[in-house]
Amino acid sequence: MSLSLDEVRHIAKLARIELADGEAEATQSKLNGIFGLIEEMQAVNTDGVEPMSHPQELAQRLREDAVTESNRRNTFQNVAPQTEAGLYLVPKVIE
Repeated sequence: MSLSLDEVRHIAKLARIELADGEAEATQSKLNGIFGLIEEMQAVNTDGVEPMSHPQELAQRLREDAVTESNRRNTFQNVAPQTEAGLYLVPKVIE
């Protein structure tokens, strides 16, 4: 698939990008190069190839799921304007 200059200009207009004539030609060649690469990748036979979650087979380092901070809710609620039953009270803004 290759794009014509008119198609490139139309795409630029839809994207609200202003292109000068020289820029349109340069953009056309770049976009056609991208489409060519996509066509090459689609031509590769991938039957029997299992999809990978990552291109490199790396193991994620895991850490123990442990609490590292103390509960300071009471300290924070002591400086709040209004609280009730462990909740912050705020003015009603939607009726």
